[in-house]
Amino acid sequence: MSNIPDDYETEQQRVHEVTELIRNRLERITDENGEIKSEIVDIKRNFWEDVTVNFEDAAETAETYASMKQQAELLSERERSQRLLRDQVKLLHKLEMSPYFGRIDISEDGGSVEAIYLGVGSLLDDQNDKYLVYDWRAPISSVYYDYGPGPITYRTPNGAITGEMTLKRQYIIRYGKLLSMFDTGVTIGDEILQNVLGKHSDAQMKSIVATIQQEQNAIIRNEHAKLLVVQGPAGSGKTSAALQRVAYLLYRFRESLTAEQIVLFSPNPMFNSYVSTVLPELGEQNMQQTTYGQYLEHRLGKAFELEDQFQQMEYCLTGYDDPDYDTIISSIKLKGTTAFMEYIDRYVQQLGHAGMQFKSIVFRGKVLISKKKITEMFYSLDPSLNIPIRLRELTTQLLKELTALSKEEQKESWVDEELELLGTEQFVEAFQQLKRKKQYHENSFNDYEAERNFLAARIVQEKFKKIRRQVKLLKYIDMPMIYCALFHQEHAPIGTTNALWRSIAALTEERLIQKEMPYEDATPYLYLKERLEGFSTNTAVKYVFIDEGQDYSPFQLHYLKRIFPRSRMTIVGDINQSIFVHASTQDSFSPFENLYGEQETEYMTLLRSYRSTQEIIEFTAKMIEGGDQIVPFNRHGKEPVVTVLESDDQYDKAIDEVLHGWLREGYESVAIICKTAMESAIVYERFADRWKTLSLINQETVTFEKGIMVIPAYLAKGVEFDCVLIYDASSANYHLESERKLFYTACTRAMHELQLFSLGQPSPFLD
Repeated sequence: MSNIPDDYETEQQRVHEVTELIRNRLERITDENGEIKSEIVDIKRNFWEDVTVNFEDAAETAETYASMKQQAELLSERERSQRLLRDQVKLLHKLEMSPYFGRIDISEDGGSVEAIYLGVGSLLDDQNDKYLVYDWRAPISSVYYDYGPGPITYRTPNGAITGEMTLKRQYIIRYGKLLSMFDTGVTIGDEILQNVLGKHSDAQMKSIVATIQQEQNAIIRNEHAKLLVVQGPAGSGKTSAALQRVAYLLYRFRESLTAEQIVLFSPNPMFNSYVSTVLPELGEQNMQQTTYGQYLEHRLGKAFELEDQFQQMEYCLTGYDDPDYDTIISSIKLKGTTAFMEYIDRYVQQLGHAGMQFKSIVFRGKVLISKKKITEMFYSLDPSLNIPIRLRELTTQLLKELTALSKEEQKESWVDEELELLGTEQFVEAFQQLKRKKQYHENSFNDYEAERNFLAARIVQEKFKKIRRQVKLLKYIDMPMIYCALFHQEHAPIGTTNALWRSIAALTEERLIQKEMPYEDATPYLYLKERLEGFSTNTAVKYVFIDEGQDYSPFQLHYLKRIFPRSRMTIVGDINQSIFVHASTQDSFSPFENLYGEQETEYMTLLRSYRSTQEIIEFTAKMIEGGDQIVPFNRHGKEPVVTVLESDDQYDKAIDEVLHGWLREGYESVAIICKTAMESAIVYERFADRWKTLSLINQETVTFEKGIMVIPAYLAKGVEFDCVLIYDASSANYHLESERKLFYTACTRAMHELQLFSLGQPSPFLD
């Protein structure tokens, strides 16, 4: 590469010295780790030999306990030391490969110039207590990303520090060899980005801390916003910045924050696999990862068969012939609004006076407490109390009622039948228990009766356990009926006609009766349930990250805020990739505006796209409104190709030629992107015999692998491929305005090459 400074030999010598130090330390720590491992094995093997076990009296028992505790603490301390050494070994292996990627020379307030080297972790010289390499997340490292040579200011835990940067240098180092270096200005040099972005796609997203840009650094290090919203085009590094933000927060607040206190909501299960290596590469544990659909399923339990968002998406793209299609689309849009949330809030107020639905408490086919009686008990409670408090009071009353009923149940004939099946040991145990309680006397005439009553009480108590547990869990509330009754309200929600509301109500109730939960109903149902029973909040989670945030409805976002009340939230997304029905009409991130206060919310916009070549970015930017604002990174490649074909035979031959060409060029990650899962399955069957490495991706796929894959457009979100072939870019397949963003999303998955095939007239989005 160009821009080689004069002091190349000096820099190579430093690389050599640092690498040697790393290797020596690795050898020493590896030996030390082996010794500790042997100690742990010995402690476990000889644990009981080194413990004095004696339980003869209280003093001996206390001494035994102290001896066991001492051994356990020694084992715990040794295991903790081994974990720390293991983490050091992992970091040193990373530093051995590339000890640092950047250097800044700075002087603080006119003092002497100090050279600061930056890497993926810190490296301290034990001899003189000096940092040879600073962690990229350290306060001083921010200067590297935010400034060029000249005046600088950076914050430390002790306050702001000013100074001057006299040099900013970048390196490419591999295993002790300085491959290249060059000096640069405020932005991270194009040379490193060209080198990184020109490579082939991988099965996992890589953490590229050497190429963090100034605007991405502001996202990563933001500590103030309660809600941070990041809008950026496809390939602008939103997800990468979000994950590196997690790593930064874990470093910055390492005394008070753990990976278990961070949750990432990702777009699909495969995406979790795709990003799973980013944090471990930076020496951090992965945070909790889930999809919103998985989270809903967890909270719903087994009461319903939950439709997932991809089943819903598939219907929206293929169900045009269904006579109920328009009603279902309207239903999806309505149930994602805050207006529908407010409609539920008003319904809850009404339920405080009338309309609560309960289930009778039944035992052995007999009604113990009827739903009518439960309703009377509930509405006899103080109406000034909110519903969750009244339900807690009602639960207490029901448990007392069950205690009284259990005594009556002991007289039933089925109890005698159970008694006859008991063995001798149960009667002996009853005799001993009664004797201890002094309820069993010699010469008493009712010993048998006492024994029978004691055993009968135990039998009934055991049988009532399940009922009492269900009462404590509020299972006596008939939530499906309460939710169905919501749709019997006289007035429709704001913005919906009464006729449309009646149609939505009929379709919703029909599916709920069949134990099916439409995806659009899951969040409103859970919200209503929590409003009645009390919110099961998670106060342990401190940060919530949402990727592809544009695909969440306002209702869903407000629900998540209620569930994680003490969390700060980071939402990243691209409004031009809003492919789901409830979000497809959005032209801004307005759904986020009322989540937190204006003072607690920060919006950041990324404009530069790095993933694709300049030719692909300029081609796809024309498909969307505002695409002219996207700034392509200066990396060139082949122009995208639109191929119009007239027959299936031509199609097969053309696809074979393209795939053969890409594989000859060494591309390992190739996607044939279809519009739907249905189309993907057909294409897979059509080409599976000819391409043995072909794989079909569906919503159950949980790992991302290299090779040729057939994938629906909506599952490709957030993932990148070396080459993309849009299988059917015809006007017949993509012509509705509601499909424009889906088409754009599919095309922007390509890093190096993009080909679009059309059987007949191409999509109007290509005009």
